[in-house]
Amino acid sequence: MEMLDPFIHMDQMGEVEYAPGEPKGTPWHPHRGFETVTYIIDGTFQHRDSAGGGGLITNGDTQWMTAGAGILHIERPPQELVDSGGLFHGIQLWVNLPAKDKMVPSAIRTSVPTRSACAALPTAGHCCGSSPAIWERTRIQATRGATPGTGHTYTPITLVHATVSPGAELDVPWPRDFNALVYVLAGHGSVGAEKRPIHTGQLAALGAGDVIHLGADRAAGPTRPGVRSLLLGGRPIREPVATYGPFVMNQPRELAQAFEDFNKGLMGVVPPDER
Repeated sequence: MEMLDPFIHMDQMGEVEYAPGEPKGTPWHPHRGFETVTYIIDGTFQHRDSAGGGGLITNGDTQWMTAGAGILHIERPPQELVDSGGLFHGIQLWVNLPAKDKMVPSAIRTSVPTRSACAALPTAGHCCGSSPAIWERTRIQATRGATPGTGHTYTPITLVHATVSPGAELDVPWPRDFNALVYVLAGHGSVGAEKRPIHTGQLAALGAGDVIHLGADRAAGPTRPGVRSLLLGGRPIREPVATYGPFVMNQPRELAQAFEDFNKGLMGVVPPDER
């Protein structure tokens, strides 16, 4: 957990091609003590919560939800996707809240199209990111004038969706006070100053430094198409973490209190039309 701080959990939803009738979502469930960041790469997801928030998240959209003191929500594919099937792929991050912000009021940022910094690299790769700190200092000349992302979390984070073509390499400047993680969505390549090999489904936790290096194998083909990856970073909170199911707190007694509050209905109620 120390290497992942401030991230608590990452759920990769897909990548999957659903047949008609196969897509499924979650039932109504509570959260407390952290924030979710949901990034939909392909497909459509529908969110609704007990505070009246919600909306559709579709290709390239990102949604931020602060669970804070407590909220109920549901996530599911819209009926059209259930009926038709189709490609679905998304990522949900759980970002921890520091103790002082654990009980802030819940809130959701309405789904918005991702406004990412995007650039074509001379080596035929491309990268997209959401951190002004990264792109203001980037070595990649083509990113000049790129627009930072619009998201906000209490704990500063950045997420870069980077695709590197076969044989290409990418150096991304990185804040020294952030941790640095590289997750490979697809492909084979190398990561870090030592160019350690990495492939689909692996997560690299990097040490201190101000640059993330990512390269893609030269060998191309259906099984080695370069590297599609997520570069993740955040400012570590460095506090005790107690987790159980949908709650992320600092102490076990706070988890017990969360369950008690949920059972009393203090985290909200399911809307009447959903019961």
